[in-house]
Amino acid sequence: AGVPTIGFGSTFYEDGTKVTLQDAPISPERAQSLLDLTLNKIFIPGVLRCCPVLINHPKKLGAIVSFAYNLGVGRLQASTLRRRINEQNWEAAANEILKWNLAAGKVSKGLDVRRKAEKALFAY
Repeated sequence: AGVPTIGFGSTFYEDGTKVTLQDAPISPERAQSLLDLTLNKIFIPGVLRCCPVLINHPKKLGAIVSFAYNLGVGRLQASTLRRRINEQNWEAAANEILKWNLAAGKVSKGLDVRRKAEKALFAY
């Protein structure tokens, strides 16, 4: 998508500096630390602000955090997926996840696989 990432897909470092294509590789330990920091500071709180009902559904929360990590909390916030989650319409919400598998207007095999895995965790 033209966005430089490092580690497990981080776009920023601990100090807020943006990742660039010229950056040196990082260790697996730093990648995990950066992922943990990003999830705990940005994505878990952001998802819970959008969908507070998920606090009582850890597997569904995990699936939607994965979704938001990939697409951004803003996309979740403006989505039908969010509305279905907050209505606790779990089946409709699970089906909404699958709709987010496009890249440049075409189905992406990688995104399709990711969305199916998120749906499976969400529906578990």
